[in-house]
Amino acid sequence: MKIVALAGSIVGSKTKTAISKVVGILQDKYPEHEVTLLDLAEYNMEFSDGRNYFEYDGDTKFVTETIMAADAIVIGTPTFQASIPATLKNIFDLLPVNAFRDKVVSIVVTAGTSKHYLMIEQQLKPILAYMKAHIVPTYVFIEEKDFLRKEIVNDDVLFRLDRLAEDTMMVADAFAEIRSKKDAEYDF
Repeated sequence: MKIVALAGSIVGSKTKTAISKVVGILQDKYPEHEVTLLDLAEYNMEFSDGRNYFEYDGDTKFVTETIMAADAIVIGTPTFQASIPATLKNIFDLLPVNAFRDKVVSIVVTAGTSKHYLMIEQQLKPILAYMKAHIVPTYVFIEEKDFLRKEIVNDDVLFRLDRLAEDTMMVADAFAEIRSKKDAEYDF
């Protein structure tokens, strides 16, 4: 199974710290799966101009094709102005409408305060549902106070990240089993 962990911002360190922690958990607990970290700060992404994702070149082509090839995606995003950053929205715009069909998507969000907690429900989940994702119901919301010197210092957050990785894999395995049974119904 291919798992992509996406750090959806080009600035700051908290989202990358959190998503890197999830990558470590996935690699430790599920070494049989291929886990790829895509940190948007490391790529020179073009703005979406309406082309199909496979028509882009360079980093944009690599990032979008890597996401499209994934079976499961863990999206990490900061909260900027009570919303997702433009860099993450651009990723969604680069992909086709049904990009997440048959993909499991889980969410990690960082924010300055708990006041942005509903951004996930009101903005991110509707986009993912529109793009046909199988969204893991639980997500991890991490506040500024949970970090110290680019490390997560809240044991509850660490526990929830571990559980999110586990939930992501359980849902991905369940959907893989469903697809396998459905495919077996056909005689070709």
